Amino acid sequence: MGDERLAGYLERLRRMKSFDPDRELPEHLVLSEDDAIWLDPAVTGNPSRIGALPRLPTNTLDIFLQEIPPGAATDLQRHPHETIHIVLSGAGYSEIGERVVEWRTGCFIYTPPWAWHRHYNTSDETARMIGVENSKLLEHLGVARRESLGSISYRDRLQAGESKTH
Repeated sequence: MGDERLAGYLERLRRMKSFDPDRELPEHLVLSEDDAIWLDPAVTGNPSRIGALPRLPTNTLDIFLQEIPPGAATDLQRHPHETIHIVLSGAGYSEIGERVVEWRTGCFIYTPPWAWHRHYNTSDETARMIGVENSKLLEHLGVARRESLGSISYRDRLQAGESKTH
């Protein structure tokens, strides 16, 4: 049995040493938004739509499209990974922890790990964003989580008696 484990270890070591990243490329190096698999509000739990891109060969990052209808907002949520939203169109504000920050087309919105957050679209057009998060890395480590309190604001969460740390 020890010989089998040693043989497996040596085979993994051999593969690591002989890896050629220029030849062993993933199949899908370029995708378009047409490749997105759109998840509707019944799946996301809020009025926004998420365009998942599962064919992207990333190992540590999850990249997705997000659309928030005019006058709508996402759910109040938190997770242990970092997220950056790149705003392609629309304008609004986000509650990130106790802070409220405004955004518009061309902005980058940073959400730190475990911060309660919610994004609001105050414009007359659909807010379109690209989300980039390191959730896949945390998934590989076995610590990926996501909590949602639904369609309430950060302030309503505090007034409802939810502690600051949950």
